[in-house]
Amino acid sequence: MPQKPRLGQNFLFDAQAAQRVVAALGDLSARTVIEIGPGGGAITNLLATRAARVLAIELDRNFAAALHVRFDPHRVTVVEQDVLQFDLAAASAQAGQRLRVAGNLPYYITSPILLKLAASHASLDLAVLMVQREVADRVTAAPGSRDYGVLSATVQMYGAVESLFTLPPSAFSPPPQVHSTVFRWRFAPRFAELSVDESAFLRFLRQAFAQKRKTLANNLRAAGFAPGAAAAALRKSSIDPKSRAEALPLESLAALWRHLAENR
Repeated sequence: MPQKPRLGQNFLFDAQAAQRVVAALGDLSARTVIEIGPGGGAITNLLATRAARVLAIELDRNFAAALHVRFDPHRVTVVEQDVLQFDLAAASAQAGQRLRVAGNLPYYITSPILLKLAASHASLDLAVLMVQREVADRVTAAPGSRDYGVLSATVQMYGAVESLFTLPPSAFSPPPQVHSTVFRWRFAPRFAELSVDESAFLRFLRQAFAQKRKTLANNLRAAGFAPGAAAAALRKSSIDPKSRAEALPLESLAALWRHLAENR
């Protein structure tokens, strides 16, 4: 019987795809895995046999109750909670290790979940996530491509991302209107490497990408940077003033931020 959609989810029932998701997490025999939105338990069922411990974070009380009955509580702990409120740092501390994460993310809160994982990077090792294909294209995009933007830059500041495979609507119940892509995210923040302050640089990225059709110089001006200081920082960073943020690698944007910070 098809799963009833709840909370914006479309449930995976392609067994081979579930196997590929779990395989992409690597050796789990000594690992604690967080599963976001297990729903009917297609991925949970595999994790329960391969991971040392699974924390299944499920907001829907009916699915949470069914998971409680289905799985051995010594292997799978079902947490009936909004993942955005779940304390990943406490779970990591209790496990005594950085966590691995799997999840078929609800479309309507994909970006907030990605940002929460980024903010919790110190507690995480890697994540294998299933999202709407268009979101995965943005997350994994390279500088200079059509899909590269502030979400790409923000996620990639927290570690390398790679697209793994794409699934058609028929792999889910009920079938969504879009394709879904699975990507892997290895958490290794680049802030120290690029000599930038985390919160200040993330704020700068939002300013630099504020208007995609505007040049970087215009976006800096709109953000309140003095034209002379912006022009000098662009020159010192060897960046063409007519460039747009989406054309630049993180290394160049970091250099620009450092030169701008010198005059603030």
